[in-house]
Amino acid sequence: MSIETAVGEPAADAQRRIANRLKRARGQLNAVIEAVESGADCRTVVTQLSAVSSALDKAGFTIISTAMRDCVADTDADGGADASGRLTVDELEKLFLTLS
Repeated sequence: MSIETAVGEPAADAQRRIANRLKRARGQLNAVIEAVESGADCRTVVTQLSAVSSALDKAGFTIISTAMRDCVADTDADGGADASGRLTVDELEKLFLTLS
């Protein structure tokens, strides 16, 4: 999937930002695992887990918002994706809602 923002940000820049968000989430998840394994208190574990969840949500929303132009295509006669495999508006909406 090619990623380009609505304001014309180059795809490589958008992909780098998304990858950075995901790497940050991976680091936060590692901290959660270490906290659980070391017997950290519940508040610490839940706070770190919340940070991971938020980071993943932001990455997902960023992917969808920056890829809309590339993913959305006109529907064919049956209302499905076109031959290129791009998503219809309905499919994109369902994908978006899976993040909420």
